[in-house]
Amino acid sequence: MNLTILSPEKEIFSGDVKSVKVPGSAGQFEMLDNHAPIVASLAKGEIRVLTDKGEKVVFNVEGGFVEMLNNEVSLLVSSVRED
Repeated sequence: MNLTILSPEKEIFSGDVKSVKVPGSAGQFEMLDNHAPIVASLAKGEIRVLTDKGEKVVFNVEGGFVEMLNNEVSLLVSSVRED
């Protein structure tokens, strides 16, 4: 599936991934290939990405929104810091 992470300033990440774990405002959840369509708000916390190459990438966000549709994940975040 394809992941795009955007902040108001720039594109933070774009690429193929195996999984994305996000801090939903109602609790943390993970999206894998062929996940059901969803739109959800994000709380402050960590976004954990596992790329297709097996690399683990962590971003700390202050909040935002996530949309998953047809194996396309879009994250719109207010601010982000990569660890």
